Amino acid sequence: MNTPVRRIAIAVMAMILLLMANLTYVQVVQAGSLREDQRNQRVLLAEYSRQRGQISAQGQVLARSVETDGQYPYQREYPNGPVFASITGYYSLIYSAGGLERAANDVLNGSDDRLFTRRLSDLITGRDPAGGNVAVTIDPEVQQAAYDALSGTGTGAVVALQPSTGAILAMASTPSYDPNPLASFSAQTQQEAWAQYSDAQPPVLTNRAIQEIYPPGSTFKLIDVAAALESGRYTPESRLTAASSITLDDTATDLQNFNGNACGTGATASLREALQRSCNTAFAELALELGEEAIRDQAEAFGIGTEDIAIPMGVAPSTIGDIESTAALQQSSIGQRDVALTPMQNAMVVAAIANGGRLMAPYLIQDIQSQDLETVDTTQPDQLGQAVSPGVARTLTELMVNNENSYSGAGKIRGVQIAAKTGTAEWGPNPKTTAPHVWYVAFAPADNPQVAVAVLVEAGGDRNNLAATGGEVAAPIGRAVIGAALRGSQ
Repeated sequence: MNTPVRRIAIAVMAMILLLMANLTYVQVVQAGSLREDQRNQRVLLAEYSRQRGQISAQGQVLARSVETDGQYPYQREYPNGPVFASITGYYSLIYSAGGLERAANDVLNGSDDRLFTRRLSDLITGRDPAGGNVAVTIDPEVQQAAYDALSGTGTGAVVALQPSTGAILAMASTPSYDPNPLASFSAQTQQEAWAQYSDAQPPVLTNRAIQEIYPPGSTFKLIDVAAALESGRYTPESRLTAASSITLDDTATDLQNFNGNACGTGATASLREALQRSCNTAFAELALELGEEAIRDQAEAFGIGTEDIAIPMGVAPSTIGDIESTAALQQSSIGQRDVALTPMQNAMVVAAIANGGRLMAPYLIQDIQSQDLETVDTTQPDQLGQAVSPGVARTLTELMVNNENSYSGAGKIRGVQIAAKTGTAEWGPNPKTTAPHVWYVAFAPADNPQVAVAVLVEAGGDRNNLAATGGEVAAPIGRAVIGAALRGSQ
């Protein structure tokens, strides 16, 4: 064999080896990611040909596959779809999946390793393959109460947690949408629904409970108080300024209390009174005394700005932002400037206080079930850390009870004492001419917490309501959710 022929043969062999290596890489290494890619229509077509598992909550079916005489043997169905859309998401041949339909897809389509025995049995017996089932932690009555109360007010989100475990009892986001048209066999129906949902204002496909971050306003003052009490230098009776207005450090910018009110009748106010009256000036002074490191460390202890959270859907990271000056620290201490939290994160903060300072990981899936509804895996509560000491948690609870009892129309639900904090947060390019976001974070019963809630209403429920407050708009929603949760716990 002469040299040119030998070189060609070597080149051809090298190309064959490269081709084999590439095929091996695609079929073995990339197989999983390609199979799970939401754009892979072959996978979706195959899944539409078999029964997909159901999503349920306390025995109530939230999503299921029903037999049809149509193009495919099964079609996805969502009873009471808009109420639970923030949990189930959607499942569409054209637009793929969202929510739990996407996050728990391996279970629902039957490919999860925990369902291997059933898959093997199906293969041996020739039985039609089917997906596994997902039982969630949601309490349907609490979810319904959250959705109804929030829908009557406007755009926003509600999260309710069980403090001792982190189980999510409710996760509502409004305005919502109906996932059923997206599961239609009609391409036109899917396309029309998608266009309507995608163009909706405010957006309806966004789960505001976990996908959006907002300035927390005065609810962030719980972090300040926790940092102060943890330092050992402050008690509820420690004195702070009662001035109606102060000038931010090293600036000519004034910081005022709500409506320019003084924080009490004297020159100073106690920490207890400052939290009750939500005095911006007092907390700006407290922030200077504590310093950035103390507040940042306390925020991180509550989970703000730390590792990513998945419930299993991903939760947008919360942050206190960069603090480049003492004036920025003062503004950040009242939950403004670059501080931004998801409603889920704010619920985690109050749930940790309710749980003796123990911060629990929130979770949505209670059980993974086989095709025969037998439990094959159960989520175990996971403690992320100790946000504050038990003693500080008790003091914070007492201060929050004092807050709740000072609010109009507040105090007790079903004879049970609530501990709470409201918040009103400026936002947007012209915050003085934009209705504020409003918050209510709470837990109950104060002496034996069973539920912790965070309520966020965008733009005060009415973009023309510049005087909206958390106590006026968000608090009634939170109390309705607490009432529903306590009915279920009795």
